[in-house]
Amino acid sequence: MTTSRRLADRKVEKFEKNITKRGAVPETTIKKGNDYPVGPILLGFFVFVVIGSSLFQIIRTATSGGMA
Repeated sequence: MTTSRRLADRKVEKFEKNITKRGAVPETTIKKGNDYPVGPILLGFFVFVVIGSSLFQIIRTATSGGMA
């Protein structure tokens, strides 16, 4: 057997091993629970700022008489 044939056989074995592993994802990688990326205080502050600024803009537009 030549060197290139041995290398080719080794590559084929490696790829066939990967094919049998395809789709086998362990369940431990799935995230479970209520783990938020930000805290509730920061989330509440963000909602307060967004809703407050939109209300402020609506009131400002209404009192100025339309497009200002």
